[in-house]
Amino acid sequence: MRIAAVGTAFPPHYYEQERLLGALETLWSARHVNHDRLRRLHANVLVGGRHLALPIESYSDLTTWGQANDAWIRVALEVGEAAVRDVLARTELEPDGIDLILSTSVTGIATPSLDARLMNRLAMRPDTRRLPLFGLGCVAGAAGIARAADHVRAYPRHAALLLSVELCSLTVQRGDISIPNLIASGLFGDGAAAVIVVGDEHPLATTGDGPRIVGSRSVFYPDTEEVMGWRISEGGFRIVLSAEVPKMVEQHLRQDVDAFLAEHELTRDEISTWICHPGGPKVLDAMADALALPPGALDLTWRSLREVGNLSSTSVLLVLESTMQQARPAPGSWGVLLAMGPGFCSELVLLQW
Repeated sequence: MRIAAVGTAFPPHYYEQERLLGALETLWSARHVNHDRLRRLHANVLVGGRHLALPIESYSDLTTWGQANDAWIRVALEVGEAAVRDVLARTELEPDGIDLILSTSVTGIATPSLDARLMNRLAMRPDTRRLPLFGLGCVAGAAGIARAADHVRAYPRHAALLLSVELCSLTVQRGDISIPNLIASGLFGDGAAAVIVVGDEHPLATTGDGPRIVGSRSVFYPDTEEVMGWRISEGGFRIVLSAEVPKMVEQHLRQDVDAFLAEHELTRDEISTWICHPGGPKVLDAMADALALPPGALDLTWRSLREVGNLSSTSVLLVLESTMQQARPAPGSWGVLLAMGPGFCSELVLLQW
């Protein structure tokens, strides 16, 4: 099984963090928000700028969840299609060469799902299998690769397409001045990524640009539902973001990674590449400490956080694409792709370059 290629796409509206902060200060000026605290929270997430689904002045027109979700469907289809066309171009596959399409997002809902709507736009085969994933949040990029690998393991001639689209800006609650929402307003951005995974008997198994997928592991932590997620009401998605997230990393990640690697007769010292979800500065520091990573091991993850923010499930795929294009590991070397998310849970993928 191999990752053949990764494609990406972003809405055209990019704003520096200071511009976004100014807009939020204006938005919450009548809500008695502590502006010093808001600025401090935004500074602490170390994000330099983000893409937005809409022009910044358009958000004032979204007064209901229905309007925000309609915008999500429209923009998600635009950037989702662009990401899919990007990854298809990189592999020279046609849309009818895809046997399974998995779509994931946690920032909007649609029935028919994004994958169904994109099958119409891309003229994919009518017998293409579809698997929409919802609710996995930040972990879904890694989990989606693992599930795509499960499929092509069973069908080694198949090509599976994973599409992640996250438009986090459309979920910010304008009436919520809680600390989690203030942090989220400075941390999360918008974008899409698409990955093609092929089986061992597919032509791209030998010519694809990415690493082999050697194995994966899912880990669920019982009774942790309140660590991260959404509370959904008439106003839409209200973020649940506990201060316990870095502690979950500190408590669980090392033993989970070590157990996973031991299954493959490997240790952390033998892993040359770490492709991690940029959950935020405290989470990345906790990952580096828990795994005793050498200096620079998460440089591409930190860069992604600075340049575009946390894009939930899309982020780890952006780091994967940067690794493949800008810091390609030595042939034969080992890598781990990992993310953590609502549940609370972890998803680990072992790669060989």
